[in-house]
Amino acid sequence: MKAMILAAGTGTRMLPLTLNKPKALIPVGGTPMIEWIIRRLIRFGFDEITINIHHFGEQIISFVENKKSFGISIRFSDERDGLLDTGGGLKKASYGFGKSHVLVHTTDILTNMDLLSFFKFHEKNGALATLAVKDRPTSRSLLINDQQELCGWKNNLTGEIRISREKIETLHPVAFSAVHVISPRLFELMSEEGSFSIIDVYLRLAQTERLLTWRHDQDLWMDLGTPEHLALAELTIARGLPENA
Repeated sequence: MKAMILAAGTGTRMLPLTLNKPKALIPVGGTPMIEWIIRRLIRFGFDEITINIHHFGEQIISFVENKKSFGISIRFSDERDGLLDTGGGLKKASYGFGKSHVLVHTTDILTNMDLLSFFKFHEKNGALATLAVKDRPTSRSLLINDQQELCGWKNNLTGEIRISREKIETLHPVAFSAVHVISPRLFELMSEEGSFSIIDVYLRLAQTERLLTWRHDQDLWMDLGTPEHLALAELTIARGLPENA
């Protein structure tokens, strides 16, 4: 099974920790963020991983090589010439995906969600993409209907709302967990070029295509994107992660 880890961010929210290293290599409980994710992916059966790189990307390459690629196939999608955001990064890396479904995981979260169950749910339901979501506070919500389909988006700070599907009676706000599974057909429909957000792509395609969400409200989920959040994650790890982690 194939997966992609989004690790190309500049880590500006993590300064000064990212002055001399990429965010992906900042340790959490003594283990670099990216190693947590790679080992969890391997545990759930993923054996082909793509990692996009930008900020101090050579350090990530060296780290993976020193670990002998963790015994699986790991390749890199190089964005050191320019960041492509989540959508552009996926599009650039897509040449290595073939006709496979791909699980996409950002590097700066800690979660114990069952990645294999999530992946199988996506394959079974045949959506263009399936997004993991959770009922938690967030500055930007996805809006879904009773069938768990993506229908829109809301900025909870400004009140801006974008609706992808008309004649929807009830919409429910949920938080995107930065883990999703994409079908190979997505890239046939991705007309955007350069640097762009995958959420913008999803909202555009939700007008005509079926994009699902998968709720994991009972699971652990933590943002590791700031020093304050990192400190909270350290405390959680010190106390012992829930069993699925």
